[in-house]
Amino acid sequence: MFEPSAGPRVFATPLGVDFTSALIEGVEARLERQPPEALARVEIYVNTARMQRRLTAQFAERQASFLPRIRPVTDLAARPDMAGLPPAMSPLRLRLQLSQLIAKLLDQRPDLAPRAALYPLADSLADLMGEMQEERVTPEAVQRLDVAEHAQHWQRSQAFLSIVAPFFAGEDSLTVEARHSALVDRLAKAWQSVPPTHPIIVAGSTGSRGATARFMRAVAALPQGAVVLPGLDGDMPEEVWAGLLHGRAVGLGGEDHPQFRLGKFAERLGLAPKAIPEWSGTPRAHPRRNRLISLALRPAPVTDQWREEGPKLGNLSPAVADMSLIEAPTPQAEAAAIALRLRKAAETGQRAALISPDRTLTRQVTAALDRWGILPDDSAGQPLSLTAAGRLLRHVVELLSARPTAEALLVLLKHPLTHSAREDRGAHLLRSRDLELQILRGGGPYPEPGDLLDWAAKRETDSGAVAWASWVSDLLLSSREAESVSLADHVARHLTLAEALAAGPGADGAGNLWAREDGQAVQRLMQAVVADADAGGMLSPSEYRDLIGAVLDDAEARNPVRPHARIMIWGALEARVQGADLLILAGLNEGVWPAAPGADPWLNRAMRAEAGLRLPDRQIGLSAHDFQQAVAAREVWLSRAKRDAETETVPSRWVNRLVNLMEGTGPEARAALAEMRARGQDWLAMAEALGAPETPVPPAPRPSPRPPVTARPNRLSVTQIEKLVRDPYAIYAQKVLRLRPLDPLRQAPDARLRGTALHAMLRSFVEITRDGLPADAEALFTRLAEAALRQEVPWPVARRLWQARLTRAAPWFVASERARRAFATPHRLEFSAELLIKDKSFTLTGTADRLDLTPEGALAIYDYKTGAVPSADQERFFNKQLWLEAMMARGGAFGEVTDVARIAYIGLGNGGTVLSHDATPDEIDQIAAEFETLLAHYADAANGYTSRRAMAELRYAGDYDHLARYGEWDETTAPTAEEVGA
Repeated sequence: MFEPSAGPRVFATPLGVDFTSALIEGVEARLERQPPEALARVEIYVNTARMQRRLTAQFAERQASFLPRIRPVTDLAARPDMAGLPPAMSPLRLRLQLSQLIAKLLDQRPDLAPRAALYPLADSLADLMGEMQEERVTPEAVQRLDVAEHAQHWQRSQAFLSIVAPFFAGEDSLTVEARHSALVDRLAKAWQSVPPTHPIIVAGSTGSRGATARFMRAVAALPQGAVVLPGLDGDMPEEVWAGLLHGRAVGLGGEDHPQFRLGKFAERLGLAPKAIPEWSGTPRAHPRRNRLISLALRPAPVTDQWREEGPKLGNLSPAVADMSLIEAPTPQAEAAAIALRLRKAAETGQRAALISPDRTLTRQVTAALDRWGILPDDSAGQPLSLTAAGRLLRHVVELLSARPTAEALLVLLKHPLTHSAREDRGAHLLRSRDLELQILRGGGPYPEPGDLLDWAAKRETDSGAVAWASWVSDLLLSSREAESVSLADHVARHLTLAEALAAGPGADGAGNLWAREDGQAVQRLMQAVVADADAGGMLSPSEYRDLIGAVLDDAEARNPVRPHARIMIWGALEARVQGADLLILAGLNEGVWPAAPGADPWLNRAMRAEAGLRLPDRQIGLSAHDFQQAVAAREVWLSRAKRDAETETVPSRWVNRLVNLMEGTGPEARAALAEMRARGQDWLAMAEALGAPETPVPPAPRPSPRPPVTARPNRLSVTQIEKLVRDPYAIYAQKVLRLRPLDPLRQAPDARLRGTALHAMLRSFVEITRDGLPADAEALFTRLAEAALRQEVPWPVARRLWQARLTRAAPWFVASERARRAFATPHRLEFSAELLIKDKSFTLTGTADRLDLTPEGALAIYDYKTGAVPSADQERFFNKQLWLEAMMARGGAFGEVTDVARIAYIGLGNGGTVLSHDATPDEIDQIAAEFETLLAHYADAANGYTSRRAMAELRYAGDYDHLARYGEWDETTAPTAEEVGA
């Protein structure tokens, strides 16, 4: 197949060709005069399994013929001459073994890291160990590093790095990387003795990893071996190559240049990059564009060449005629424009691919394409943790480590695989939704078995409700033991619970949990965990939860639905050796593409360089090479969003270089750049128009509904009166429309709950001390606060925070309480009453937190506040609660005592404050008159209930703001009266 060569045989494909097609053309050209069976003797090693499949398919499409043997470069163990080397341990077993060793180290030295970091540390250490084995860096070499300036950090790192030393000792515990490295060395040694006579080709790899580079060098030296490098820049001058490879491009660092790895591989073989011949004569898509991109990506120290060489490029419009620059305002707009272009490609029969490392963006594009029924072929697949079976296992494992919340309970009950073995799943869903309504209408954050049974007892027409509630309670709400058990026992408990939940009450088996392809993939993964469980040791429930979450995240499943044949989503690795009519390079922002280098907890940059390990720049250089190859395609989109969810973004350095070069080269280049942007803007405008309504929708008016007088409320509480003053529309929605807001499903400790606990505590305190304050009143206050919080607040962190606040307030409260007791004695606590007023046509209700009785027989009315008391202006104009209670008292609502001596707010926030007033008859008469005026206003059919009339804080949201369409209008908008219910 190959002519004899005096040196290593290395070829390259230029930028702008479909690598797979070019590879096949080169093979066929060299075998043109050979018999058909010659192709069967060819052995081709490629860099990914996806390229293996595509290469096989394209060979099969050519003609009826033999096929070459095509293998991934990591699959050397499949060669018959490589038998005898022990199998590698699975990555999971390595993770488990490392985690056990790290756990023992942390038990001895807890200052090194928190226990919660156990599995991330194991993963990071496994990555470092794999890199060391690929690059043939021994633990001893790392130990000898000069670390005088990093002594403290290095001591911590040494403690962990000592863990990996036994894995380098022999062949009994080979990792995947160590076994691959050993196979390469063994194969190279065998070939030196007996070189194979059949053709062997390594295609598509850049040699960025040590073991792969050694394999490529060994193949290049064979009599019939060859290496085919992808995307070699033939436009870069010799002097730039020399500066890049020999250190004159120090300002750039060398490795982050797209051609650095190819140049280094060639240099290691004694070859000049410019002297590497082309593999085939496949024409480039855009030679002039290649020259433009090559110049734009020159190493930083030589970008002064832009001034000299930029004008020589001539008119750039033809070079970028098939390029569009998308600068979207948001990621959502970017995804919409990309989806629209992919839709056009599907309609016109183009083969199109989206390339982006941003998985959030690719999912948004996939979702946008769904509106047209297009499912792209996503090379990344779907993480098992996001499949139906994976989600169920993730939700179930939470039950093994934490008390189930209302949200967690309903997520499990409404999961599509729950109760999937029985025909009455419809009844199960109806019960789940009814239970959800009860939880949303006052249910607690942590459901108890008794809550479910009480709910079932109310469903008198549902004969199966009690049995169903018992099944849910026994399965999901029973207490979980928190002890550490073996990994195998954890898996058994986990799967037993998941299968019982999937089967349903009284059913055997696992329902549909393992029925689909994704379920079968999850089942195989859990079987693999069981197979390696002996290396897992004893795990706490939370450690098992973290382990299974990481295992499910790392594994992937292919979508069982057949995707579109010509619309693809590729990662950068898959795109290196693929081809398409249209390539969309998306997410081109710094930190995304290229990605920001990850933090290395073990070795800093200088230490890595000294040890011979890969620098972070190498990954940037590989990403740059991916970009340079992709941008040379026939038609290209460069796409980015100007803002993300939080802030403005910075364009990718490669886009920045291209834009800066074109803007500084001259008027023609600037015009070409403007054309690229204009094409992108056209697509953004079309995507925006696609989502816009056909006719403009005017904003909703600020509502002020006017229901009939007979429908208006004739009964309100004293606290609702303030709501009537501040947000009348809320009273309309609650009392006229009878709409009640639902509690949030994910409940959190809020002001209402804090108030409930405070009132319960203060009621107990006053009841216990009716006959006088004891000497240990502060200690009693603290004990009662602790008991009330334990009873009312299920969140430990919130309990501690609130307990601390109340403990600080105890001395102030006891001191102020002594002053209150000197003025009056406790009479009634949390006393509810009502008063008929305005010719008995309106009822005012209220509950006084506390009524004290003075020696003269008058009332002191108190109201507790968890935070600050109202300001003087707030009380004067809006917060009339205590004045209205005083009015009720004078009207006899609180019993025979009608005189009121004092009203006071007692606030326990900010160190404690009291707002007190002597309640004179004249002031109460004035409040009564103002109240009569307020009632008369809303008894007039001409007056409406205006939304957000005088909110205390504009930033606060009301319960009915969404119903009033607040946001389409604001407080400066005049209310629009509207007759309703007439």
